[in-house]
Amino acid sequence: MDKILFRHIDNSGLVLWRVVFGLLITIEGFGAIATGWVKRTLVDPEFTFNFIGFEFLQPLPGNGMYFYFALMGIFGLGVMFGYRYRFSMAAYALMWTGVYLMQKTSYNNHYYLMMLLCWIMVFLPANRWFSLDARFNPKIKSPSMPQWVKIFVILQIGIVYAYASVAKLYPDWLDASVAALFMSGKKSYWLIGEFLQQEWIHWCIAYVGIFFDLLIVPLLLWKRTRVVAFWISVFFHLFNSIVFQIGIFPYMSIAFSFFFFSPETLQRWFLQKRNLVYTEGKVVVPKMKPLIISIMSAYLIVQVALPLRHWFFKDDVLWTEEAHRLSWRMMLRTKRGMLTVWVEDKETKKRERYDFTALLSPKQNRNVRAKPDLLWQLAQRIEKIELEKGRNVAVYMDVRVKVNNGEFHRLIDLDTDLAAEEWHHFKHHEWILPSPEDYHKKEDKK
Repeated sequence: MDKILFRHIDNSGLVLWRVVFGLLITIEGFGAIATGWVKRTLVDPEFTFNFIGFEFLQPLPGNGMYFYFALMGIFGLGVMFGYRYRFSMAAYALMWTGVYLMQKTSYNNHYYLMMLLCWIMVFLPANRWFSLDARFNPKIKSPSMPQWVKIFVILQIGIVYAYASVAKLYPDWLDASVAALFMSGKKSYWLIGEFLQQEWIHWCIAYVGIFFDLLIVPLLLWKRTRVVAFWISVFFHLFNSIVFQIGIFPYMSIAFSFFFFSPETLQRWFLQKRNLVYTEGKVVVPKMKPLIISIMSAYLIVQVALPLRHWFFKDDVLWTEEAHRLSWRMMLRTKRGMLTVWVEDKETKKRERYDFTALLSPKQNRNVRAKPDLLWQLAQRIEKIELEKGRNVAVYMDVRVKVNNGEFHRLIDLDTDLAAEEWHHFKHHEWILPSPEDYHKKEDKK
């Protein structure tokens, strides 16, 4: 075990990954301001739908979030140039975690992966070469790293891709109808819009997605297929970047390849001035070996377990959304909802329709209608607002949801006062109605 985990290997891949990762998170910080993401997501809304239990995390008032993201961008530069690396990486990780937990209207798995990678990078010796830290402090300079660093990162990448592949194994993905739905929204794209509407393209997207996610890590690990797998990866992720416009994730995924190529190849392509491949292979067992192994093992067990937890909840995760997050269930379905909110004065028993849209930004309004946790949080918000006005109300919701090509079906029990319900992180909520049979399939009307 010591020879596997603590044998030192060349660190060219880690060093290059640090530079590119630092560049990408810098772009994420400054780019979120430039594209208006900060304004739409954190400045304009009256409140944010935070992760339940993290209500204390709220956006800074006024222009505070612009400064917040600008500071993140500066820390990203610190990571890229390897200047006060651990401090810069830890600061960025902490700030990005705050952003991630304070809002989920713009949730996607890529933000979650970025949070995990930021924290992982805090503990990796990524500034030992090609960094300002190594230049200013030659004592830390080293061309090597323990092999557990490479193993750990590859396992994390493998978990993400494996679960993304398995999650696609359900009827609507396998018959390419989900891909067709995704592409129908891209019809207006210049040059490629009509091309993306062809049926064979939908079948390619469906099955290339499954097999790419399942096989890309093994193909990159095998020397004979590595170069071909790399160029397939480049094409796959650039296609996703152009068609789905998902920010830095495709480029981050391409950069993972640094951990698979040999140091000779990496130095020939990117680090010609280094001209030093570490080959000594010394085994250096640190005093903290038990702690390192324990933390890595516990972390990987959690990462393997989290995507499986939805099997312990009643009903279908596509319907209930329970345990959907943190599970690498990436771009699997389309979901639309229709929502009517009623409030009932507990003293007078007078019931009236409530204009919930006045509380929400356009993006929040689109997202809240189909997700039970957001609906519950909206009910809590409405109850709080009415209490401040001196009214004690019950909040009822008529919610109808459409998944993929299916019909609209009622999602929430009409007789449940959602404002009076408690949220359970590890338990099914009975006010979510059972999923109708074949709810995501369009009914045949004869």
